[in-house]
Amino acid sequence: MWKIVLAGVALLLVSGSLDAADRPVAPNGIALYPDYMSWKVIAPSYREDKGHIRIVTGNEIAVSALHAGIKPLPDGSVLAKVAWKAEKHPSFPVATEPGAFAQVEFMVKDAKRYKDTGGWGFARFVGNELKPYGKNPGFVAECFGCHVPVAKNDYLFTKIVKTP
Repeated sequence: MWKIVLAGVALLLVSGSLDAADRPVAPNGIALYPDYMSWKVIAPSYREDKGHIRIVTGNEIAVSALHAGIKPLPDGSVLAKVAWKAEKHPSFPVATEPGAFAQVEFMVKDAKRYKDTGGWGFARFVGNELKPYGKNPGFVAECFGCHVPVAKNDYLFTKIVKTP
C-alpha cells in the first residue's frame, strides 16, 4: 500500500528529472536532490503544530547505516523530509491523507563542512515552486536549534521503522 501511495506522490512531485543547472539552491549552497522520492522510506510522521503529514526518505548511505544501527551517520548520508498539508479524506472522514504539497527539507551529513551544526547541513524548499527557504546562510540556525534536543541521537528525531 505504501509503495503505491509513494509511487503516486513521486509522479506528482517529480514530473521529470531536473538538470543540475535547473535545481533550486538553498542560501547555504545545498541544491535540491531531484531523486529524493526514489529513495527508501525511513518513516512516516505527523507534525501536529504544522498540520503536516510527512515521510522521511534517505539515500542508500543513510538507509544502510540506519539499518545497521550506525550512529553517527557517515558522511554522504542525506535525509529528505517531505511534507504535505493534512486533509480529511472526503469519502472517509475518519481518515487523514496528504493534501497540498508543503515543502521538502534535507539534512546532508558532512562532518567537516558542517562542524558548527553537528555535522549536518540543512536545506528547505517550499511549495510547488520549490522556493529555497531563508534569506541568507544563517537560516540554518533555525533548523539546527530544533535538532539540538536530539543531539545524542546524531540530531535525528526519526528512527527507521521496522516491519516484519
